[in-house]
Amino acid sequence: MTKARFSWILFISTGITLSFGFSQNEFWVIGGLLGLIPAVSWVINDLRQKTFGSDILAVLALIGTLLTDELFAASVIAFMLASGRILESWAEGRAERQLKSLIERVPRTTHKVVSNGQLTEIQLSQIVVGDRLLVRSGEIVPTNGQLCVSAILDESALTGEPLPITRNELEPINSGIVNAGAPFEFIATSTSEQSTYSAIIRLVKTAHEKNSPSIRIANKWAIKFVPVALFMAAAAWLITGEVERAVAVLVTATPCPLILAVPIAIVSGLSQSAKNGVIIKGGAILELLGRTEVVLLDKTGTLTHGGPTVSKIQTSQGYSTDEILQLAASIDQYSTHIVAKTLVKAAKNKNLELLKITDVSEIAGHAIEGRYQDELITVGQLSTKAPVWLTLDFPLIVAVSKSNQLIGAIGLQDAIRVESKQVISDLKAVGVRYVALVTGDKESTAHQVANEVGIENVYAGVSAEGKLEITRGLMQTAKGSVVVVGDGINDAPALAAADVGVAMGAKGATAASEAADVVIVEDSIDRLTLAIAIASNSRRKAIQAAGMGMFLSLIMMLLGAFGFITPSQGAIAQEFIDVISIIWALTALLPVNKNI
Repeated sequence: MTKARFSWILFISTGITLSFGFSQNEFWVIGGLLGLIPAVSWVINDLRQKTFGSDILAVLALIGTLLTDELFAASVIAFMLASGRILESWAEGRAERQLKSLIERVPRTTHKVVSNGQLTEIQLSQIVVGDRLLVRSGEIVPTNGQLCVSAILDESALTGEPLPITRNELEPINSGIVNAGAPFEFIATSTSEQSTYSAIIRLVKTAHEKNSPSIRIANKWAIKFVPVALFMAAAAWLITGEVERAVAVLVTATPCPLILAVPIAIVSGLSQSAKNGVIIKGGAILELLGRTEVVLLDKTGTLTHGGPTVSKIQTSQGYSTDEILQLAASIDQYSTHIVAKTLVKAAKNKNLELLKITDVSEIAGHAIEGRYQDELITVGQLSTKAPVWLTLDFPLIVAVSKSNQLIGAIGLQDAIRVESKQVISDLKAVGVRYVALVTGDKESTAHQVANEVGIENVYAGVSAEGKLEITRGLMQTAKGSVVVVGDGINDAPALAAADVGVAMGAKGATAASEAADVVIVEDSIDRLTLAIAIASNSRRKAIQAAGMGMFLSLIMMLLGAFGFITPSQGAIAQEFIDVISIIWALTALLPVNKNI
């Protein structure tokens, strides 16, 4: 039976027995036992994991109320315990459901070219060295191999290089990269288990062997509160000789504000984050995110868009920039190349009509040409000496020619997100003390991006293993949480090892999304600071609700110890305390300013 299903059964059962107990007290006995049995197992589990929680008080209170026939109080405590568990299970289940669509995108099969030239679909696990495999446009290379033809590849997920790269026949390629051009065939040089991608996944699994947060908010309060409650209960019993007073202390000490109010504040934060396009995988992660001190940011796909975007267009005399873009996009609509898709998208964003082109032919990865109004239009790499008017200085330039005469050029680069500079400022506003750029890209590019967005600390040319080492090193010195943000396969080990790993999951970067604790499903890095602000606010509300509840409980414990209230009256009083704490916890649902 799953944890969620058990929580629901316990919640419904204790609710029914509490209700029916008003007509027949035996139902309260059943309700108390229903709460006691799992609570004992929770305490035993805590002891095995060498942790200390508030469940021990609930166990002692349940035992005391059942032995002294305070059955109503026993049933109420059991229902409160079940309510707290159902809240945590619901939050975890919601995060899993919202992430499912991302995880399902991972490729499970590939296409093998058999001896007669036909294709057959096989599982990745069936790949053997020497297989001839086909990778279609947009598909992920399933294993390491050697190219049979030249190919246009998007290697950003592994190397951080954002722009497509042309690899020639017989060149080696790694698994995990994306085909950004025409379909190509390659010979497998490893199985899927021995591939680069799988090696990184193994790093992820090793990094995931990190400890869960050892002290949650509720447990932190319980460590201080439980000894006080036990001392007061023991003192009341020893001084007066009345066991009922000890039970009254334990009942009023039952940490319902910890069991209910704290989870409600945390679940409220999870809900707020989800509404804003951020999936946080559980309450423990939200609590850690609320203590963020260090943020390590990947470059490609995180601070930048992660692919080519049109930055500038230059034209020869007599042509406008819109005309050049329109002609280029009209030709490129017939190509599968990633740059071609970028130009078509740019034209559509400017509401430029795509023209009708005839006699289209393409040299994959180099150029594509076609006829418009009997003129031959060529779009591709610059193959002639640049004229005086062409002064573009970009990593990628697309030349547009008419009848073999250059009429325009389009400069592309991996543009920095508009919101990236503001994000760095916002991170400091929400209390982050150290921000660094950690990328596999070359040093010059890394420093250029860092300078533009305002990051002072830069680690460039870093591999997956390097990112993991940097993360672990900072975790040893930081007092708060270390947060790693990325979207590539090479980010996954660091995401798994960090206190909180945040994946940019809008494009379905499955390895990163599975390794991370938080997934930003909206394609915007500014969700990061909003998520930290929400987590910080929810954590603060949880602490306030717990403190308020514990203070009121302490007053009621004193009344119980001096014999002013019975255990049943204490249980009722505890309900009022719960309501006050819960109402305060629910204020975590109010909108949060990311600059708080």
